[in-house]
Amino acid sequence: MIVALGSDHGGYDLKQKVIGYLKEKEIEYRDFGCESRESCDYPEYGRAAAEAVAKGECDFGIVICTTGIGISIVANKVKGIRCALCSDTVSARLTREHNDANMLAMGAGIVGTNLALGIVDTFLNTPFSGEQKHVRRVKAIE
Repeated sequence: MIVALGSDHGGYDLKQKVIGYLKEKEIEYRDFGCESRESCDYPEYGRAAAEAVAKGECDFGIVICTTGIGISIVANKVKGIRCALCSDTVSARLTREHNDANMLAMGAGIVGTNLALGIVDTFLNTPFSGEQKHVRRVKAIE
């Protein structure tokens, strides 16, 4: 598994915590930026991570900004991306089971570190259910 990461300055610190989690779990990742807390624009980094997932270079993506809203909108503009903004583990589980989401967005100003890492763990470890009704709906999204 390879995870694409992207954040703006508002999500930088939480992205570093996610990187720590991925290292601990020995999950490969690619960090598409940003590289510091210096003010920057989230579309550049959210798009880069989403394009890596859409091209098949990475299996999943995780993008983070202050609210998670803007960066999830950017990711969802990339064809083939189903990015879900999650602030709880139930949503993270259900978006994988029902929507086969391939990207997760979080708001660093909304969720704390412990909850965020639980969301990441749930998202990365929940398979798509493959139920016919969900397959049909995912195809309709595409």
